[in-house]
Amino acid sequence: MLPRFDAVIVGAGAAGLFCAGVAAQRGLRVALIDHSERLAEKIRISGGGRCNFTNLEADRPDRFISRDPRFARHALRAYRPDRFIALMQSYGISWHEKHRGQLFCDDSSERVIEMLRTECDRGGVHWLRPCAVQEVAQSDASGFKLHTDTGEIACTSLVIATGGLSIPKIGATDWGLRLARQFGLEVIEPRPALVPLTFTAQSWEPFAALSGLALEVDLSLPERPDAPRFREDLLFTHRGLSGPAILQGSSYWQAGEPVAIDLAPGRDLGQALTQARDGTRQQLGTVLSAVVPKRLAQTWLADAGVAALVPAAPGGAAVSERRIAELGNRTLQALASRFKDWRIQPAGTEGWRKAEVTAGGVATAELDPKSLQAHRIPGLYFIGEVVDVTGWLGGYNFQWAWASGWCAAQALPKR
Repeated sequence: MLPRFDAVIVGAGAAGLFCAGVAAQRGLRVALIDHSERLAEKIRISGGGRCNFTNLEADRPDRFISRDPRFARHALRAYRPDRFIALMQSYGISWHEKHRGQLFCDDSSERVIEMLRTECDRGGVHWLRPCAVQEVAQSDASGFKLHTDTGEIACTSLVIATGGLSIPKIGATDWGLRLARQFGLEVIEPRPALVPLTFTAQSWEPFAALSGLALEVDLSLPERPDAPRFREDLLFTHRGLSGPAILQGSSYWQAGEPVAIDLAPGRDLGQALTQARDGTRQQLGTVLSAVVPKRLAQTWLADAGVAALVPAAPGGAAVSERRIAELGNRTLQALASRFKDWRIQPAGTEGWRKAEVTAGGVATAELDPKSLQAHRIPGLYFIGEVVDVTGWLGGYNFQWAWASGWCAAQALPKR
């Protein structure tokens, strides 16, 4: 006789594991399928191995990107961060706040994985892993029939929690998106998000030597006035820019658009330069080195297109070598404006290989926000990263996994 379950969940990552445990402890007969031998690799590598499992502000819908920014509101408020924190505490897993509401385990990410595995086992979840799903067919009589590596199984409800395309080396695939298209659901074209930005080799040549240098900046997208302005650390790499500021902005950035970087956030640099002009014989590069690392000051002055702002000096001295007392207030103000609004145009991103999450996915218009069930395909649910909901850096995407998984688990019907 064909094995039959109340619910089959495909994908044993954060959303799938959590959904399976909650649904099974409600009394449903649940099977959890995953093609990977290792469980929840994305949890394992998160936060440098300490799992940035949520954020204290992760119940705010404005911290998420989607074609419909209101869609995530119900799930995020139905299952708030404090509920997952309470679950962690019930398992004796200690945690700390690292930065701006970001919560990390004091110990290893493995503690979170073991907690989720135990929650599944307490509910009697039937594990099928490693196991690939070859085909899914809808059945009027039994809901869905799945052809897998280990044989055929049937279920009343099918939950897709296969994630996105980011970090393919740990097993990411587009299986969930292909299944959505198979059933005629709209898919927002996926793209890498929370990802470093790259530049052409020629344009980045002067800055490549700064690889490894980091500083706090304000980052904005001048062609996207609705996008947030992020004050975070910026990291120079051999190929471009990374660090939290860039990762945050990358989720909003589109190809062909510039980014604007304030290298002296929170400071009136124009006033500082004009004040430094009186009573000092310091060079311009030396004065700017008090604001940013010296190597950046020298490189920026040499290559940021500021030479035209500074009158030529006798003997052809470099801009950074000009004494600040020799420069007029108008010149210094122009330099300060450029420094606080450094506009550069990336050529692209580091792609799926280094993207932390996927933007895009199953269109939210296809899903019920309270249950995550497809409007047109009763019994078919999509949760987690496979849905067109993308959170900020810092625990937001894990909270979406917990919240969407919980809402789907509550909505799954018993036979």
